[in-house]
Amino acid sequence: MLETLYAFLDTRRDQIIRWQRELTSRPALGPDNGGGGEQDKADWLTKELAVLGLAAIRQHPCPDDRVPCGFRPNISAKVPGADSRTLWVISHLDVVPPGDVSLWDTPPFTLHVRGDRLYGRGVEDNQQGIVSSLLAAQALLRCGLRPECSLGLLFVSDEETGMSRGLPHVLATAPDLVARDDLCLVPDMGDETGSMVETVEKSICWLRFTVLGAQCHASRPFAGANSLVAASACILALDALHRIFADRDARFVPDGSTFVPSKKEANVENINTLPGKDVFYVDCRVIPSYPLERILDEARRIAGTVAREYGVRIDVEPVHAVQAPPATPDNALVVRRLLSALAELRGLSGKIYGAGGLTEANCLRSAGRQAVAWATLSGSAHSCNESSSIPFTVADAKVILRMLFP
Repeated sequence: MLETLYAFLDTRRDQIIRWQRELTSRPALGPDNGGGGEQDKADWLTKELAVLGLAAIRQHPCPDDRVPCGFRPNISAKVPGADSRTLWVISHLDVVPPGDVSLWDTPPFTLHVRGDRLYGRGVEDNQQGIVSSLLAAQALLRCGLRPECSLGLLFVSDEETGMSRGLPHVLATAPDLVARDDLCLVPDMGDETGSMVETVEKSICWLRFTVLGAQCHASRPFAGANSLVAASACILALDALHRIFADRDARFVPDGSTFVPSKKEANVENINTLPGKDVFYVDCRVIPSYPLERILDEARRIAGTVAREYGVRIDVEPVHAVQAPPATPDNALVVRRLLSALAELRGLSGKIYGAGGLTEANCLRSAGRQAVAWATLSGSAHSCNESSSIPFTVADAKVILRMLFP
């Protein structure tokens, strides 16, 4: 039975290219990234699901008046199985902007095929996952085989800019869609070996530091309070967070929490003015044993010490914060089935690990579902000349199918 499905997948090269070409040609940029949303991509995908013959296609729109259609699309569909339990493959529709287009070898929203690699914005993040799930559904329907476990496909919006109008909205408005004993696979994390099975993520917190001094002429620095100097001192002082929150967790790389100064807003426009206001940000990725409230309290304490020393005021506020939920247990059914499929199909001993980035698996765990993030990926997401592998796409579809037949 499974060999029939695998053989079918091995003939799907042209299908993969066609699907990727259609998806890539529809830029799904959220409004926070300067785009009009994911509706064009979702409309095409909904029609394709109907052509494939999937049952119970449902729409889960989330209102958003910043996009022309007034909502962000989310789509679910199923291939029914013998068991009431469902294996959900959850992929996201949106992509990130291409960045500097001059750094691309080919137009980012036009698919380019070179051997077994496909190039274009979104082809790996997350269209490879979308296509692998479509392939698995097509194989079942074309070969007329009913899986032991139902196959659910869920395509969501807003993953790249906070997720609130995507998967969390679906889980809140359709609470019975993904049952608590269902299996959840998020094909949005992994490496080229396909052995990495992500069951836990770091907490994330983005902190904004607003330094308020006193602006004056640069020739009379004693008349003001230089916010740039104080901001620089605060950035250096915040490195102490690494020593204060020094616990290690071997599931992660790096294995400790990270506190990285990143964005800085512009201050004065001219060189001969001492700035009175500076704003900078710190990206915090925190191992789950620490509550984010402690991170914020300690950052404010450090900023307060610097503020007193330099005669300024420093306000610290979180602009985005997600406390990591408990990990998916190593013995969870979704983990065991995935590890078994990897061992059988690839001869791999899968490795349980944690990620510093935020995926939809985190949303599922927060909602009490057991989820893994896994795929076979080249690691070109968000880069110029983003690429995806046709063999990886097929191989991942085979793993999905194997998980349906325990």
